[in-house]
This record gives sequence, C-alpha cells and structure tokens, in this order.
Amino acid sequence: MGQALQTVAKTVHIALTPVSALVWGYDQIKDFVSKKVSEKLQYTPIERIESPSPNVAGPALEALRYVGYEENLRELFANLLATSLDAETAKQAHPSFVEILKQVTPDEAKILVTISDGRSIPILTIRSEEDEKKRSGFDAYRHLCVVGLESGCDSPDLTPKYLDNLARLGLISIYYDSSYTDKDLYKPIKEHIQFDQLINNVKSGGRHPKIVEGRASLTELGKMFCQACVISRV
Repeated sequence: MGQALQTVAKTVHIALTPVSALVWGYDQIKDFVSKKVSEKLQYTPIERIESPSPNVAGPALEALRYVGYEENLRELFANLLATSLDAETAKQAHPSFVEILKQVTPDEAKILVTISDGRSIPILTIRSEEDEKKRSGFDAYRHLCVVGLESGCDSPDLTPKYLDNLARLGLISIYYDSSYTDKDLYKPIKEHIQFDQLINNVKSGGRHPKIVEGRASLTELGKMFCQACVISRV
C-alpha cells in the first residue's frame, strides 16, 4: 500500500509540474501590463490615464497569474485593464468582470468576440416527444448552432454548453418564445451539426422529434462586458 501511494504521489507531482510552470510571476505580469496594456492605450490622451479602481485592477492582476498563459483570455484582461485606466471608460470596468473572466473558457472568449457586435445567434433544440400529440417529452439536444464553428472554437461540439455557461454568467439570454421569421437563418445549423443524425437518434428510440427554434443574444450586462473586455481598443 505504501509503495502504491508513493507511486501515485510521484505521478501527481509529474502531472502538476507543467501546470506550475504556466503560473505567471510578478515579472511576467509586469512585462505584459507595460507592453500590452500600454499598446491598447497608445491613442488615449495622457491626461485621461489615471489610477484604476483597486477592486478591478487588483483582482485582474492577481487572476493573470493563472490565465496569463492563455492568449485569448489575457487579451480580455488587457482590454479590461485598459478600460479601467481610461477616465472616460473606467465606469464600464465593473468589478464583477474579473470574476466573470475567471469563469470563461478560451472557446467562450472566442464566441464573445464573434457576438460582440450585438448580433443574435440562431439556435435550435430537438425535443424527444412521446408522440406527435406531444403529451410529454424532454430536450434531447439543446442550443444547436454554428457560432462555435464561426468563432474557430477548438471544441465546437461543446458550444451548447458554452452558451449555457455564458447565460449562467448573465452575459447572454436564450429565448425559445421568439424566433426569426427568416427561416433561412436556421439552415446552416441543419447543414453543419449532423442534424439528420440527431433526428434519427430520437426516432430510433421510438420517439417523435420536435424542432424548437430560438435565438441567443447579449444581455445589457453582456454588452457592457464586451465594451470593457472584448472589443479591442486598437
């Protein structure tokens, strides 16, 4: 038993070594801020640059220790710091944005960049109904869309879960009580998400598939977040 524990402990140590190497130190954070954040403020009048609120800049700098290695996320942190340093935009740098950024994946950051212009996302859900009379059923496949593909996500198949997380964070709202009148907007979903296979999966269980059309869009908080963290200043 003792030898087994030693083997596991050694394996855990080896597994964690690369992670510890990714944690940024003071010098890396200082270098990043002085270069990247300064670059984003290069066209901002000097008189507008002022000390940021500590409840934004402090947590943001601390969080960079753990996400600085990830390019997409550190870019959002750089935008937030630049926003907080500019007297004209500092009010947009809400303290909660640091915590939100800490709970966003690199793929979710890519999706936010895509929808930061305010566009809505066409989405479909396939329900598995008992029969055509729809007496009872459940959502078999939720929030099917192509925004993950459009955004160049590393795992576009996880896009439905990404949307759930962004909704949980209050950045987007997901609607199924309203949909697009232009049904062509839903065609790319049916062409690129193995849609027919998902329909057949429902049918193979002796159930009746029902397609529910919807959309997802930024909330007011999400728009503010994109202004502060997502839309690049340069």
